[in-house]
Amino acid sequence: MTTGSPWFRATNGPQPEPIPEDPYATTAEPYAPAEPYAPAEPYVPGDAYVPGDAYAPIEQYVPAEPYAPADSYAPADSYGPADSYAPPADSYAPPAEPYAYEEPASPAGVAQDHPYEASYGPYEAQQATQAPADETMPLRALEEVSEPISEPPAGPGRAERRRAAKGGRGRTRGAAPSASASAAPEGRPLSRVEARRAARAAKDSAGVVASRVVGEVFITFGVVMLLFVTYQLWWTNVRAGQETDRAKAQIEDTWAKGGGDDNEPGAFEPGKGFAIMYIPKLDVVVPIAEGISKTDVLDKGMVGHYGEGKLKTAMPADKQGNFAVAGHRNTHGEPFRYINQLKPGDPIVVETQNAYYTYEMASVLPQTSPSNVSVIEPVPKQSGFKGPGRYITLTTCTPEFTSTYRMIVWGKLVDERPRSKGKPEALVG
Repeated sequence: MTTGSPWFRATNGPQPEPIPEDPYATTAEPYAPAEPYAPAEPYVPGDAYVPGDAYAPIEQYVPAEPYAPADSYAPADSYGPADSYAPPADSYAPPAEPYAYEEPASPAGVAQDHPYEASYGPYEAQQATQAPADETMPLRALEEVSEPISEPPAGPGRAERRRAAKGGRGRTRGAAPSASASAAPEGRPLSRVEARRAARAAKDSAGVVASRVVGEVFITFGVVMLLFVTYQLWWTNVRAGQETDRAKAQIEDTWAKGGGDDNEPGAFEPGKGFAIMYIPKLDVVVPIAEGISKTDVLDKGMVGHYGEGKLKTAMPADKQGNFAVAGHRNTHGEPFRYINQLKPGDPIVVETQNAYYTYEMASVLPQTSPSNVSVIEPVPKQSGFKGPGRYITLTTCTPEFTSTYRMIVWGKLVDERPRSKGKPEALVG
């Protein structure tokens, strides 16, 4: 049998299947190749090149007979005799034509534009032989997918993971960590490090807490001050107005019953009203009580008479002397708030149970020390009065909303009118 390339066979008919070599068979004699190739005589250039004559090609190389194992070698009994091997019948049927590719049948449901459709290698032939058309698992898996598969979201980069592993090193103290370092992707629980970092970010720093406390203190202080100012400037005046109304009603009721004779000053109790003062220019109508107690008299909106101890002064009915009183300039009814606006000649009227006493404003001392008691003497100093007489003195605090100094206003009696004759012209006009 002639061997070699199948393209140079004498016929393309079916060839007998070669017997596979026995793996345990050994050669009795070493393989002897054919005669070595003998080259032609060396080329000797002649006088002129003559094609075809100077070189004669050698005969075509014919390979020797195929190797046949010797019969002398017999394997061990456990393997059986050498010629006991018989290949299965019809195990391989070569195609009718050499290397002719037969395209396998396309399985159902598979697109014809398969990536291996145009190739004609042995790999496709083997795939067609080993896998039946109805067992194409990858294609079936693709057919069962009803929705497109989306790629998972990209995680944090290498630098972000490194910063997260180091616990946020390198960032400014007090600064909040970035969102990528403090929050886990959606659907994944926070790790222990991320949970700690999120807790630290949610916890306020000492500076934030201190600033918040200071801010709350200032807000509270501002609210308290606002309430205090509201109480002093508005509510105290409301309460003082109620107190003065009751005091006036009580005084008038006492006069109607025949009590409160101004000729008997000792009969008046401290804190109890006994007269009413009118300042027409300032639209002031205020009760006068005995004493200058802040809580019992002045803070109730009334005017207090200096009638106790060393500060005791005369009563309006006395034939001479200085009738001195005190009152608030601000808050608690503030009856003397605008006495600085009085001019010489402006009337000041005091009503008692028996008479109306009308004084005319004479002079003012804008500011003096609280310890200057000479301003309420029978003949007050700095008032301009030259001798004894019947005077009135109004004292209050100055500047406004403080009690640092005292403002003094003096007046001189110009008319005394019994109540039975009616009101004086200063009140009627």
